[in-house]
Amino acid sequence: MNIADFLRPEGWLGHSSGPRYVQLRQRLEQGIKDGILPPNSSLPPEREIAEITDLSRVTVRKAIHELVRKGAIEQRQGSGSFVREPVAKVEQSLSHLTSFTEDMERRGLKTTSTWLERGIFLPSPEEMMALGLSTNEQVARIYRLREAGGRPMALEKAALPLDILPNPTEVTGSLYSVLEQSGLRPVRAIQKISAINLEPPEAELLDVAEGTAGLRIQRTSYLQSGRVAELTRSIYRGDAYDFVAELRLSN
Repeated sequence: MNIADFLRPEGWLGHSSGPRYVQLRQRLEQGIKDGILPPNSSLPPEREIAEITDLSRVTVRKAIHELVRKGAIEQRQGSGSFVREPVAKVEQSLSHLTSFTEDMERRGLKTTSTWLERGIFLPSPEEMMALGLSTNEQVARIYRLREAGGRPMALEKAALPLDILPNPTEVTGSLYSVLEQSGLRPVRAIQKISAINLEPPEAELLDVAEGTAGLRIQRTSYLQSGRVAELTRSIYRGDAYDFVAELRLSN
């Protein structure tokens, strides 16, 4: 079946009580799922979809915008709308303290980083409070785009006291590997996970549409002594990660 026949309204439009743009969005999603619109294929122009479905171009535009926001469709300047290549989801356990590099290597994925910031800075109020720093102390900070298998996966900004990470330029791959060499690898952490919609700067770096669902994770990590070693604030692509926690019945 070609896409024009698939979109003709007789077989689906009006079969549910939702708004028409939602019905069209669901029909397009079904076409993607069934392979009628395979990855990297182009959608017909909005004008053509409107003619096939007898819907207004405003309705068509709204349905496509929803699919862009959900990450199913991408719009290429001057070329039109295309079905995105699906991103394989990574299951990340919340019961083990591991680094991004270690997580990806266990899955056979090569990791790379694009450095956005790396050096020694005056701490922000949040960093001072989390790391127990005074106003005259400095902080080592690394901020990078993390990629795995050639795909952008997360934005990760870590701050550490200088006596724990005196030279942030030593970090070229795994931060925890560098800390382990000096005997200062964290042994436990507290993480806070929040659902967000990605703002334009983060969405562009992660190669998704503005407003796409994402996850904001704040991790405070501790040494064996109980001292705070690291404050990391990360933003993950919502379409690329599932976080899994094992729960047990309390006694």
